[in-house]
Formats: sequence, structure tokens, C-alpha cells
Amino acid sequence: MAGIKDFAALQSLRDRLKQQEEARALAEARRREEEALAQREANLFRHSIGQVAPLRASEKAPHAPPLPEPVARHHLADEQAALAQSLSDEFSVESLLETDEGLSYARTGIGQEVVRKLRRGHWVTQSQLDLHGMRTDEAREALAEFLRLATRRGLRCVRVIHGKGLGSVNREPVLKKKVRNWLVQKEEVLAFCQARAADGGAGAVMVLLKAQS
Repeated sequence: MAGIKDFAALQSLRDRLKQQEEARALAEARRREEEALAQREANLFRHSIGQVAPLRASEKAPHAPPLPEPVARHHLADEQAALAQSLSDEFSVESLLETDEGLSYARTGIGQEVVRKLRRGHWVTQSQLDLHGMRTDEAREALAEFLRLATRRGLRCVRVIHGKGLGSVNREPVLKKKVRNWLVQKEEVLAFCQARAADGGAGAVMVLLKAQS
């Protein structure tokens, strides 16, 4: 019985070896076939393009240096407009303000009825800017940017919160006066007045902007 089992095991081993050998032969045949196909395709390509020669130095196309990143024209125009619309601290608005309690202002050609409507809250406040805690330079730049964006969005009525100056030196409302001086210099500002008590009172100003055509 043992001899029969050994013979069967030997026969099984021979069968496995034969299968492995056949598999290797098949893989080798496929490899050679693929190499032959690649060689035929390479020969076909060479025959189709004919003889080639490397370019002489004078015939080589010059390699241009990389171009600088493009600058968005609208962005550049915005920057130029911002510079052109820079606000000055040397301008004084005192002579232009009405001597009413709210020190209101209306650009030439704008009737006082507009100011009265603005003071009564005729227009809905569409956006606001809070300048609390800002230095003069920061507040000036923030106001210019705020008005520019508000005008671009087509807003008509906005509120600028400048504070009452209770935390400043000598408890004087420094920004209150400067904000009014800056507002008068902006062509898009038609009128402004002190906000109602519910909207900030003496610590804020309501601004009416020019309508977009």
C-alpha cells in the first residue's frame, strides 16, 4: 500500500511540474510575441517619417522666459480709483454743515427735504461700518473701502458708527469730526446727518449715497 501511495504522489508531482513548465513556455511565447509586435510598430514609424537629423544650433527655437502673472484689469482699475479717491485730513467741513442739532450736510443741488427724510429714517439702512477702536489712518481707509463697495453694490443708505469719543483722550469725539470731513470729499455721498437715538444718536451718522444709473 505504501508503494502505491508513493507512486501516486510522484505522479502528481510530475503533473504539477509539467503544468508549471507549460505555463512558463506560454508566458515566454507571449513575451516574444509582444516584443515582435513592438519592433514591427517601431519599424513602421521609422519608415513612415524617413531619415531624421538633429537640428543645428541656429535652427533651434529660442526658449522664451516665463511670462509674468497677468494682472487683472478690473483689480488694477479699482486700485487706481482708490488712490484717486484718497481722503484728506486737511479738508474742513465746518462751513458746509447746517447749523442744526445733527450737523447735517447735503451736496449742492440736494434739497433739505432729502436731509429731513434721511433723519426720519425714510430709507432703510442697508449696511453699516463700525470704526470703534480704529486709529485715524485705519478708519480713513476703512471708510473709503466701505463706501466704494457700497456704491458698487448699489446701496443707497448706510450707517457709519464713529463713537462718541468717551474712551478717547480728553473724551473728545475725534473720529466724529473726521468722518464728516471725509464724507464730504466723496462724490457718491449726497447727504448725511446724525443718526436717530435708536440708530446710535451722536455716535453714528446716516449717509445717503448716489443712486446707480
